[in-house]
Amino acid sequence: MNVKFSKLTAAGNDFVLIDNRKNIVAKKDYSNIAKKLCNRKYSIGADGLILLEKSAAKDFKMKYFNSDGSHASMCGNGGRSVAKFAYSLGVVDAKMTFETDAGIINAEILPCDNVKLDLYDPKDLKQNIKIKVDKKKFDVDFINTGVPHAVIFVDDVENINVFKYGREIRRHKTFAPAGTNVDFVEVAKDNTLLVRTYERGVEDETLACGTGVTASGIISVLKGFAKAPVNIIARGGDKLSVSLRNTNNIVKNVVLEGPAVISFKGIVAVH
Repeated sequence: MNVKFSKLTAAGNDFVLIDNRKNIVAKKDYSNIAKKLCNRKYSIGADGLILLEKSAAKDFKMKYFNSDGSHASMCGNGGRSVAKFAYSLGVVDAKMTFETDAGIINAEILPCDNVKLDLYDPKDLKQNIKIKVDKKKFDVDFINTGVPHAVIFVDDVENINVFKYGREIRRHKTFAPAGTNVDFVEVAKDNTLLVRTYERGVEDETLACGTGVTASGIISVLKGFAKAPVNIIARGGDKLSVSLRNTNNIVKNVVLEGPAVISFKGIVAVH
């Protein structure tokens, strides 16, 4: 079966997107197809697969699968990408509301390829968790911004072995059984954070992670390291912005803004 797709990049996170409103891809095949299409050696290559589905209540529904075939309830950069994809198809106007498995998202297409997401409130905040990995101690803050994130502030993010420590912390017993994404964050000047992320499901460092950028921005505000809106530079070099309202460590009105670009379109054989 041949299927039309679009490849989108959002701040370095890349995705294969398929319009599945007519159920051309069966739900039982989602995981397997994600693994095949996201393979960078034998197929299109991407950090994840996003399927745009019909919604009975909202403009559309987003289903997201990591490159290893695992399902994730939400992806921030993926959310901005599916908004851009739906807009390019004429499914929605510049302002839209869509479903994810983590909740309802409002999005808006902005000039210069930027997309804004009004996210749901984060949950499961746990601060100042002490973890020891390979004789190295980490002070970790945990928050769920649609998916779980462990946020770690470091003095020099360039000299952190993100793959080594990210992989160990991702599977640490503290975060069992689901595991966690891991964000290493350096506080720079001009209310800016430098963020590198080890992504669960990709099982490697990615050039950006929308929910990770969001988690890092929230935790930095809660710790007094930055003020909202927070400017964030991901590993890929793109700039994102996280704004929020914080009242006594209760975070509301979280907004993620950054680029989402259609790289190319094509037709791929799906078996």
